[in-house]
Order: sequence, then C-alpha cells, then structure tokens
Amino acid sequence: MTSAAGWRPVRRVLGQVWVLPALAMLFVGGFRVGTPEFWRDEVSTWTAATRSFGDLLRLLQHVDASNGFYYLLLHGWTEVFGDSVISLRMPSVLAMTAAAAFVALTAERLFGGRVAGISAGLLFAVVPEITRYAQEARSYALVTCGVAGATWFLVRALDRPGWQRWAPYCVAMAVAGAGHLISLSTVAGQVAVVLLHLWRTRSALPWRLLWQYPLAVAVAALPAIPVMMLGNEQSGRQLGWIVRPEMNELVHLGDSLFGGVGVYHAITVLALLALLLPGGRLPALQMLLLAVLPAIAVWVVSRNGTTSYFLERYLLFTVPAWAVLGGGGIGALYTLVTAPRRSRTPGHARAAGVLLTVGLLVVPLVEAKPALVAVRTVYGHTWAREHFQAAADLIAAGYRPGDGVAAPLGNQSWSMIGPGVDFYLPDGVEPFPVFVEHSAAQAEDLFPSACPQPANCLGQAQRIWLLVLGDTADPMAALPGDQSQALRAHYGAPSQVTALGGVTVALLDRTG
Repeated sequence: MTSAAGWRPVRRVLGQVWVLPALAMLFVGGFRVGTPEFWRDEVSTWTAATRSFGDLLRLLQHVDASNGFYYLLLHGWTEVFGDSVISLRMPSVLAMTAAAAFVALTAERLFGGRVAGISAGLLFAVVPEITRYAQEARSYALVTCGVAGATWFLVRALDRPGWQRWAPYCVAMAVAGAGHLISLSTVAGQVAVVLLHLWRTRSALPWRLLWQYPLAVAVAALPAIPVMMLGNEQSGRQLGWIVRPEMNELVHLGDSLFGGVGVYHAITVLALLALLLPGGRLPALQMLLLAVLPAIAVWVVSRNGTTSYFLERYLLFTVPAWAVLGGGGIGALYTLVTAPRRSRTPGHARAAGVLLTVGLLVVPLVEAKPALVAVRTVYGHTWAREHFQAAADLIAAGYRPGDGVAAPLGNQSWSMIGPGVDFYLPDGVEPFPVFVEHSAAQAEDLFPSACPQPANCLGQAQRIWLLVLGDTADPMAALPGDQSQALRAHYGAPSQVTALGGVTVALLDRTG
C-alpha cells in the first residue's frame, strides 16, 4: 500500500494532458540537435553571448538591441553550460517543449477535453518550422513559448479575473515582447479574444476585465520599452533588407510559416472542423482571430510604413493558436463519433474515436516528414550553404602556429565567415586576423572593423589562409583592390585553392 501510494503523485503528473505533447516536443527538438551546422544568425548569437557582460551591453547600444534580452539570457547560460552547438541550442529546445505544454493546456481548457489538448500539443510538435527553430540558437522559440504561455494565462484570467492570474500573463508577455518586439502584435488577436469573451458573458458582464486587461498589457510592455527605443534607432541597419510585402505573401504565409504546404493544409482542415462542428465554435473563432490578426497587423504596418517586419520566422508565435484550433477540430470530431447511439456500444464508439484521432494526427505527420528530415541535415538551417565547419576543418588540417587568416570584411561582413569559421576551429588553432583594425568587441559591433590601410595590418605571417565568398579559381581577384594589392606585394600565387560550394579557401605563402 505504501509503495502504491508513493507512485500516486507520479501517475498523477504523467496523466496530465500536457505531458505527452511536452515529451514529444522534447524528443523531436532534441533529435540530432547538434547535426545542423550553425548559420550566420546563430554565429551572431555566439559572438554576442560569449562576450563579457560589459562588452555585451556596449554592443547593444549600437546594434542588435532587439535581441538583447535573449543575448543576456544566453550569456548567463553559456557561463554555466558552455558554448557548444548543443549547449547554445538547448534553451530553444526547452522553450518549445514548454510551448507544446501550454498549447495542450489551452486546447483542453477551451474545448473541454483531453483529446483536444493532447492532439493540439502533438500537432504543434510536428510542424517543421517549429521543430527547426526548436533547434536554433535564436530567440524565436523563447518568444513562441512566451506567447503560448500568455494565451493560456489569458484564458484562465478571463474565466476568473484576479491579480494571481494576471501576474503570470504579464510575465509571459514581457518575455515575448522583450525577446522580439514583433510578438507584441499578438495583442491584436488577444483583444478579439477578450471582446468575444465579453460578448459571451454579456448577461453577467465582468466589468473588471475592461480595465484589468489593458493594465496587464501595459505592465507587460514595460520591459520592452528600452528595447523599442534602441531598436527603433537601429532598425534601418538591421531590417533594411526585408522587402515590403505584397498581398500574395500574406495569403500564402501559412506555407512558409509551417514549413510545408501539406502540413499547413492539413491543420487548416482540422481548424475548419473546430469552427464548423458544434461544441466549440466560439473558442475556435477566438483562436482563429488570435492566429490571423497579428499577421495581418504586421503586414499592414510593413506595407504602409518605412520598415518591413513581415518575415515568417518573426510570426512563428502565431503557430500555437493554429495548433490549438487543429486540436479543437480533432476533439470536436471525436466527440461526434463517440456520442451515444443505439446502433453501437460505448466501447466500439471509443475505439472508433481513438482510431479516427490517430489517423487525423498521422496525416500532418506524414506531410511533415520530408521537411522534418531536411531540417536535421548538416545544412538544414540555411538555404545558402555557408560551410563554416568545412573551411575550419581545412584550416585545422594544415595549420601552423603563426598563420594568419583573412576573412570578408566591410560590406561582406554580414556573411559572418570569419567568426563562423572561428567557432568551428579546434582549441589551439588560432590564426591571427589579417586586415582587421579593431576586433568586433573593440568596435562594439557584431563585425570587426577593416583596416583603412590594409598593408599596415598585414603582419609578418609566413602563411595566410584566405577566405572569400563564392567559388573561384582566383580568390585574390575576389578581394577589394587594396587588400589584393597588399597580398600580391608580399605573397605569391595561392599554393592551395579549395572551393567548398559558396566559400573558397586559399593558402598563401610569403615570398622573399
């Protein structure tokens, strides 16, 4: 009896609706998490998060303040767990795991059943873009978790308003807003959720909500204000490359947001079931507006403003609402199938309902499988193969103490080839940077600053490893004229040229 009683709390926890989706997300997110090579944005995370605290704060005054909260969190994390690929990505895995739990809890609360909750969480866990950003050292998983948590806390607060329930909502929204300012557009959808709730409860209108919700939003937005002020000054440099969106991009956003047309269509069909079948039409409409209105708001601002913010990964936080909708659709169909009828026994009805639920969950999984596999390949996180590790392996294999390395600078610094290769170089392989006047930390920037007179920053290295963008048989010709001239004056033709498919590595030997 004592042993059975001791296991009772464990069984109670394992029986919670959020456990299976969270474990599924943890498995999918953690599977081959170290296989995809870092891409340049993740390299930016590494270069920022591993600086000293003072250097990091000085960086954020000039660039990337919008990611400052995430960098500060990663700074503390790396102090404890190190800066390996797996270590840097693990916070995102854990954040998406928590997001899956919040999705399941929200669906269960709104649609009143375990089937809806578990199905919603599992749908969330198989969305290719969700699993991809669960394995990326960027803030998108943290932001998605914050919005998913805020949704659950909001639904709880609407049922029974009180500071005990608004406080966690404020925390979740503050994390999301500080992690990425665009996530605050979710308020557009939340307002619709609140208004529909007020309409449903109009016979006993909870007047407190009319001031409590706006106050909670205002409190949650406070941590984002300094990020907003600094980010606004830096937006031209960081976001100028994002093009103004057309209507077609809004219409087809789901294709890229989910990472696959088939997955998006499968979850859309399930969402339609939630909207059409009886039992949960109002909460389904609430979740639909929560999923759609933020994207529309960002599109309108991007279309008519001076800066565009319309990028699918910036809107990843809307996927939880879609998953809740899909779970609601499965739950509604399960309820319909298992409803008592004279022609069958309850056991047969439940068996049919379970088989139908499993079948509906398998469809998006099958559609997602090719993308789920693709994002776990070596180059699964970037459309452009940047070959940081291959270049680093080539340098490490031929390295001699005292070697130098010349990487793209100036208007090619965005490629992050220098720091990307540096990340993958093993301990003890430390070629000194050529043509660099100030390191990135000294320049208080993400990139080192180029020497205005390259010949003065050449050093006395007997050999220099040259890294240039693109595949070329003449890497010297790919350099700026003054850098090429400085190298030709002291070094002969490259003794080794290796094109890696996007990056060329060459080895130069000093003459004379």
